[in-house]
Amino acid sequence: MKKILYVDDAKSMRRLVEMVLSKLYDITLATDGLEGLEALSTQDYDVIVSDINMPNMNGLDFLQALREDPKHRYTPVLMMTTEADEEMKAKGKELGATGWITKPFDPEKLIKVLERVSG
Repeated sequence: MKKILYVDDAKSMRRLVEMVLSKLYDITLATDGLEGLEALSTQDYDVIVSDINMPNMNGLDFLQALREDPKHRYTPVLMMTTEADEEMKAKGKELGATGWITKPFDPEKLIKVLERVSG
């Protein structure tokens, strides 16, 4: 079973994503970028999905930190956020985001994207 790390400060989104993905994937949840990095220090994941706007460490800082670690340089990272600003998307791409999903998300499309980026 493929492993997914989902990082989002919104409890309702964590529950929804867990409900959608838990039958197909081994999913780990984190409430911000710092918790996400902590999870990455103990386990490898096939795909990481992260929100952007979070306390403590936002999604772009999280993405930058994990891309600086050679171990996670090529792990697919999807940014799932309400942010649709082209400048924000460009910043995400520059930092190494694999893709961008706008909330609210379509569960079937999320699963298809996860399958595509996880090989």
